[in-house]
Amino acid sequence: MADVSARAPLGGLRRLVPPLAVLTLAMAAAAPAALAQEPGGRTQFLRAPWKVTLTSYTTNVGQSPAEYFFTLSLEAGAGASLGGMTIQQIRGADWQFPFAVERTRAFLGVPRREGPRIPVQAGFDPAARRFDLSFPEPVPPGATVTVSLRPWTNPVQADTYLFQVTAIPAGPGPVPSPVGVGTLRIYQPNEW
Repeated sequence: MADVSARAPLGGLRRLVPPLAVLTLAMAAAAPAALAQEPGGRTQFLRAPWKVTLTSYTTNVGQSPAEYFFTLSLEAGAGASLGGMTIQQIRGADWQFPFAVERTRAFLGVPRREGPRIPVQAGFDPAARRFDLSFPEPVPPGATVTVSLRPWTNPVQADTYLFQVTAIPAGPGPVPSPVGVGTLRIYQPNEW
């Protein structure tokens, strides 16, 4: 069998890596978006968002109007657009404070530097304390998106409230990716 390594641009790499692996690497470099699907046809992120920031400008018990901003960024090499999110309260003394689900909104950018609004559909399960959000127009890789949740008032008990955030890629059979936990501290103001 003739040695093709002298003719190949990959040179010595051909001797170390079987030809099928070289072909697979070349195909992956040519079409990275194709890697976003598993063999079973399920969509997943190649580089999932890994951090969520929760911002609120009202932090006293019972304060109104309240608005909680959840911000996450998709890397340019995410491999899939963001099709949805879940946000679930996992800690906090008050498990009853209600949200105005119909006032949920989303935009590109960060709080106080809002970019264009993007459509978002929201559902809230009060027993599970979980928001299920979907983006009819998925957020593309390389974008920063913020979702605004609006309770009627802040919780009535001071505590540290934690919200688990999961990102869901757009596509068939999406594989959710945990992003992280947003922390919200609610304070009891001093009464002098």
